[in-house]
Amino acid sequence: MSFFSCCTSQEKTNKNSSKRSSKDYSHTKALPSFANMCFKTDSSKRKYIEEEIAKIGKGNITSQIFSYHELCVATRNFHPDNMIGEGGFGRVYKGRIKSINQVVAVKQLNRNGFQGNREFLVEVLILSLLHHPNLVNLVGYCADGDQRILVYEYMVNGSLEDHLLELPPNRKPLDWRTRMNIAAGAAKGLEYLHEVANPPVIYRDFKASNILLDENFNPKLSDFGLAKLGPTGDKTHVSTRVMGTYGYCAPEYASTGQLTTKSDVYSFGVVFLEMITGRRVIDQSRPSEEQNLVTWAQPLFKDRRKFISMADPLLKGNYPTKGLYQALAVAAMCLQEEADTRPLISDVVTALEVLTKKHVQVGKQQRIRETYFEDGECS
Repeated sequence: MSFFSCCTSQEKTNKNSSKRSSKDYSHTKALPSFANMCFKTDSSKRKYIEEEIAKIGKGNITSQIFSYHELCVATRNFHPDNMIGEGGFGRVYKGRIKSINQVVAVKQLNRNGFQGNREFLVEVLILSLLHHPNLVNLVGYCADGDQRILVYEYMVNGSLEDHLLELPPNRKPLDWRTRMNIAAGAAKGLEYLHEVANPPVIYRDFKASNILLDENFNPKLSDFGLAKLGPTGDKTHVSTRVMGTYGYCAPEYASTGQLTTKSDVYSFGVVFLEMITGRRVIDQSRPSEEQNLVTWAQPLFKDRRKFISMADPLLKGNYPTKGLYQALAVAAMCLQEEADTRPLISDVVTALEVLTKKHVQVGKQQRIRETYFEDGECS
């Protein structure tokens, strides 16, 4: 495969980026050139998009091309009653495509939004060429005229944000085990992007609203329009315009624009802390000293006596105390100020796999706890 060299197995590949093939990387250099596409007619633009997707995909694109008319029929002309989500990217509608007899989520990109042709192409390519149980499945896309529409598998339980933050009175909060399972699955999705995809992919927009949940609350990462190809060879980072959502961006990325896979690890730590505490990363309805979740949590990480007070009140104490301590250790580790001191996402996956088991075992998770907490204090 020319754009990504991917393994279909779940075995880990060599983590040393300097050993990644420069030949694989050379085929990705055309991707940024999409940003400045300019064509006289819509038909020429659509033809170019389809040709570029076919060329870069080298015949490996499995997603279908849908007509705008077909998606209008599927969503009842994008009827408001079918709308299931809305954001800066545009609106998402539930629909059924008759030709494939499948219920889908149809994301109609906002033509006045930030997601232009480049972001559209990035998402189509990444989700067509990379496949993992914890990445959302792209069914197809539409590039008719000035329409930019993405068609995904429909995720019955919406996003993690829907079940975690500011719950309506009739919605049952997620229990501890479900939260840990969701965190572990989302981390595995990042692990696939960082350590199996070649070149590595930096997600860059890891947040609760981008983690979708199926009927069994299995998580899948979605919305890859901001994803970037990671550094290869002897490069330590990629420099890029700062994008993403305020509060989730790693400090070194926000200040310098230097992006690494450790930037995603920081964002994961923010979301994991949201899952543990039930607090939104930025919440202006709280007292000033509690409005920024990470700032509020940092001093509490240093006092084991405060750990219980950090747990989401909606859990009503139904969690293993040792599991809570170890989960907070993982979050603290991911939220280290210096990128080099954060773990690889594969280490986070190992730690979370222990937390999802009934009996917490001594192993890498125990070593993580001992490394970052000594006598109740964060090192």
